[in-house]
Amino acid sequence: NVHQLEVAWTWRSGGDRPAVSVISSNPLMIDGVLYCTTPSNQLAALDAATGVERWRFDPFPGADGGLNRGLSYWRDGDDQRILFGAGRFLHAVDARTGRLIPGFGEGGRVNLSPGQDDPDSRMMVLARSPGVIYRNLIIMPIKVGEGPDAAASGNICAYDVRTGRLVWRFRTVPRPGEYGYETWPPDAWKVTGGANPWAGLSLDEERGLVFCPTGSATFDFWGGNRAGDNLFANSLIALDAATGKRVWHYQFVRHDLWDRDLPAPPNLLTVRRDGREIPAVAQITKSGHVFVFHRETGEPLFPIIEQPAPASDLPGEYTAPTQPVPAKPAPFSRQRFSWEDITDISPAAHAAVLQKFIKLRPHVPFLPPSREGTIVFPGFAGGGEWGGAATDPAGILYVNGQELPWTVAMIEYDTLASLGLQTYLKNCVACHGAERQGNPAASIPSLVGITDRQPLGAVRTVVKNGRGAMPPFGHLPDAEIKALLDYLQAPNPAAAPREDPRPAVRSEAAPATNLPFVHTGMVQWLDPEGYPAVKPPWGTLNAIDLNTGEYLWKIPFGEHPELTARGIPVTGTENSGGPIVTAGGLLFIGATKDEMFRAYDVKTGRELWKTKLPAGGYATPATYLVNGRQYVVIACGGGRMGTKPGDSYVAFALPSAGDRK
Repeated sequence: NVHQLEVAWTWRSGGDRPAVSVISSNPLMIDGVLYCTTPSNQLAALDAATGVERWRFDPFPGADGGLNRGLSYWRDGDDQRILFGAGRFLHAVDARTGRLIPGFGEGGRVNLSPGQDDPDSRMMVLARSPGVIYRNLIIMPIKVGEGPDAAASGNICAYDVRTGRLVWRFRTVPRPGEYGYETWPPDAWKVTGGANPWAGLSLDEERGLVFCPTGSATFDFWGGNRAGDNLFANSLIALDAATGKRVWHYQFVRHDLWDRDLPAPPNLLTVRRDGREIPAVAQITKSGHVFVFHRETGEPLFPIIEQPAPASDLPGEYTAPTQPVPAKPAPFSRQRFSWEDITDISPAAHAAVLQKFIKLRPHVPFLPPSREGTIVFPGFAGGGEWGGAATDPAGILYVNGQELPWTVAMIEYDTLASLGLQTYLKNCVACHGAERQGNPAASIPSLVGITDRQPLGAVRTVVKNGRGAMPPFGHLPDAEIKALLDYLQAPNPAAAPREDPRPAVRSEAAPATNLPFVHTGMVQWLDPEGYPAVKPPWGTLNAIDLNTGEYLWKIPFGEHPELTARGIPVTGTENSGGPIVTAGGLLFIGATKDEMFRAYDVKTGRELWKTKLPAGGYATPATYLVNGRQYVVIACGGGRMGTKPGDSYVAFALPSAGDRK
């Protein structure tokens, strides 16, 4: 009966939406109340049956609170708390009233940045993904900087949910005497950061284990100053949830040079072997692999092969000689981009891509970044991405994947450039590119002429406070922000002022970059019409039996209707957001660039229902029951992949008894 679904209610957050915005939040439904976040990261409570707003909490009145992917809930009797990350703060909000709880931290919030005696204290730390609740603890993931300047370490911390007091900390960049210290240069923790579990955590409450997937160490694309395997970057770490002690770990990428963060929380499930039930944990990766381990011991449940990896020719760079790849399951995204894979949707598209292809280095997995330009495939958005996978009790994993090539090229860091250009190269070039053109395919605006389109004060506010998916850079010294704004006012990058050979004046709080290379930006490779440079499919939906490692089905996911009208078979699209699976045998997912919301038969992959959303549903949906009626709700924030922004949540349900004909 899924084809009978209809809109039960729609809630719009209203005028809080920034010009460029997204909603990534997976909402919570507790006791008939739906808790969710808005495009500017206000927290709202809605009647789950009607969508009527009950209250709203604004963590930063008058400003954009940044990106949020979900919430946490804790209860003890009448004490009910929503734990909510915004900026660098974890807030404790009374679930009944929407007011901060004064006894938590300082006035209801905890600063997740390290203490002032820590070298990380002035660096960017953001709370975007929800923490997990274990007893009276909330264990928090964080986002940190990724550029060539010093970045905060991705420490995993647990706080007392009543008081906000720090209870334990696990350091992902080890210090002297800590496990893994020898996989870094001496005292690397003083100058290197990252290795943070930005994507979120998974909790096995029965066993008291929290599973923490981490990202890459900084700087993402040149690591000559961090020779070694760099534990605990790019690792799944199983910690004792009560104490933060390491139980086991596995590192997926050694000495990462490709921004191969673990992109999503792992899935906890039961698999069956020879009549035995095994508690398992499955981790998807940006490269499109699924690694499966015994949850208690970390033993791989399928063989893992050490694949030889090419070396770098950048001076001073170190690369690991091999990288691990699971023998099963087969990757859900293609692993190589050869001339045979160049798009063929039109002769013109093929010719344009081929012209660029012959100038780049031939693609193989784990090819290091280079001056000429390196193809990263699957690209920086996966393969797997932050929406993650879903599993069912039969041991089946369902995951949406992408097959989009990206490129990255390295350039020598210009020590004679103006302070403004230096600041841009360290903090902005990754998204906005060396020519400041932005990335329309990723909804990243051009900065060329930005101060002609917006008042200088407004640009300064966005730089300092962030907006939507853009993180804040308020940690930068005022001198660097001023220099950056001066640089952005230059008519083009070539017109930026040059310096004489004397060093630029810098703040003591911002250590000078000592890396010889930066990169020209992470660029999604598109043909002249704006479609991916590789042959379709560009997006897929997959069902994998983790009992055997075999695929049950694989289908293109998403559609470009204008290409279908040209007679091109359904291509799949870029996608962002994850699936949910119901006990009734349905998989619900938004995610696709075509702004559709779909339901599939989990046994066959057959599409059973779809509907157009008011804006792209680039978030994981939720399903719940209120007064005997089941709802499925999804955030419609749009604002990704070049699609329009939105500010609504839409809930669907079967017609109520009085409405049925």
